[in-house]
Amino acid sequence: MEGTCWLDGKVLPLSEARIPVSDHGLLYGDGVFEGIRFYHGHPFLLAEHIARLRHSARAIALPCHWHDAELADAIAAVIAAFDGDTGYLRLIITRGEGPMGIDPRSCRQPRLIVIAAPLQMVNHADRASGVSLITAATRRLPPDGLDPRIKSLNYLNNILARIEANRAGADEAVMLNREGRVAEGTADNLFVVRDGVLQTPPVSEGALPGITRALILRLAREQAIPVQEQPLVPYDLHTAEECFLTGTGAELVPVREIDSRPLPACPGPVFRRCAEAFARYIDHHCGGVQ
Repeated sequence: MEGTCWLDGKVLPLSEARIPVSDHGLLYGDGVFEGIRFYHGHPFLLAEHIARLRHSARAIALPCHWHDAELADAIAAVIAAFDGDTGYLRLIITRGEGPMGIDPRSCRQPRLIVIAAPLQMVNHADRASGVSLITAATRRLPPDGLDPRIKSLNYLNNILARIEANRAGADEAVMLNREGRVAEGTADNLFVVRDGVLQTPPVSEGALPGITRALILRLAREQAIPVQEQPLVPYDLHTAEECFLTGTGAELVPVREIDSRPLPACPGPVFRRCAEAFARYIDHHCGGVQ
């Protein structure tokens, strides 16, 4: 299944999309992006994703000249041209073309790219039985370096941690912050259940303010599941009753082991309740469960 792309005002097959090599998004990773799911032709939590995109752009002083309606129209166009009604969107704003040199003043016009493509980050077997995690040696960048709340086009920090997971034969890596506390996964937020309480690190620990993360926190509270946003350390992961990952790409994924330590329940009862509530939410807002 080929993807589709909105580029410079035109919709075309993803295989035909081209940008100049002088675009600073390519040369320097100077740009921001959002990943958005769409179900049954409807972009999921679009307003929240556009708001986060604008925050990321403002944080790196990148002009975002497009109104929300223009972004929504471009997204609707690529979904309509996509071969299927359920998939993944990548919304990208680059600094645009410019001469060599990192000075952003040389780039006169930001570039908007919207991609619709299939995505399966986790296969059905792993989603059913759970994935394995390791704790990466690569630390999450601190806010005084590059704030993790910015979804920039430079994901090298996360990629290096994912390489560690690949080489260890694990499915995903947990990234710690500079102080040795849990931040997040390489492409997802992390939840654990300890003593019946659903816990996740606060964003201040180096986690991305995940859109799915925020929804799960809300859905859990609506079901009277005790919830805490609090700092976690590897000990808390190793002694957890349950663990699962959340993200736009990943959706909800149970974890079966962390650093070769099996968890007591996978998928556990809290995960199941959250996953069922998540599916119902998609059904209500997008007209059917994936």
